[in-house]
Amino acid sequence: MKIIGITGRSGCGKSSATNFLVEQGYPCIDADQIAREVLLPGSVCLVQLQSYFGQDILEPDGTLNRHLLADRAFATPEGTQRLTAVTQPEILRRIEDRLAQSQKAGADLVFVDGAVIVGTPFEARCDALILITAPYETSVLRICARDGITAEMARRRLDAQTSLETLRAAATVEIVNDGTPMQLKDKVKAYLTSLRKEDHG
Repeated sequence: MKIIGITGRSGCGKSSATNFLVEQGYPCIDADQIAREVLLPGSVCLVQLQSYFGQDILEPDGTLNRHLLADRAFATPEGTQRLTAVTQPEILRRIEDRLAQSQKAGADLVFVDGAVIVGTPFEARCDALILITAPYETSVLRICARDGITAEMARRRLDAQTSLETLRAAATVEIVNDGTPMQLKDKVKAYLTSLRKEDHG
């Protein structure tokens, strides 16, 4: 079974590309969604995070105060490393579970969609890595429209993410999403065609 990673910075249109692949019937694992799941009530990660970042990061009903955790975790490099050390193994375990399920179901090609693949142990599991990119200001406008935030906040978020140079160095192919949704679909379709040709050599 071939594993293809899909990555990109905020506002690049990665979700649109993944949604199209799902429509085409390909199994797609959402690593970003799994990263949110490991912080839901009942997750083993929460107890570990409490012991490091404080009991009060959980509300009385057991839900995580994400803002409080973010404030404390990202205040220092050590805090960020601790957050990653707690959550990353559980995220990877759940991705592997879903890959195993896809293989059991007979899939020969699975896509894993995640903003943070490059630089993690999962990068080595990918047979190929698609990077979706968009012009900087286009991404800013998309983030503003999607999240209802100011352009300044959107730029700050983008600037804090992994650089395009780093992502490009790791990527097998780059798909530039600088046109219409239909043009993005056509580019993804062209990639799928080239992938099938490779497989049938």
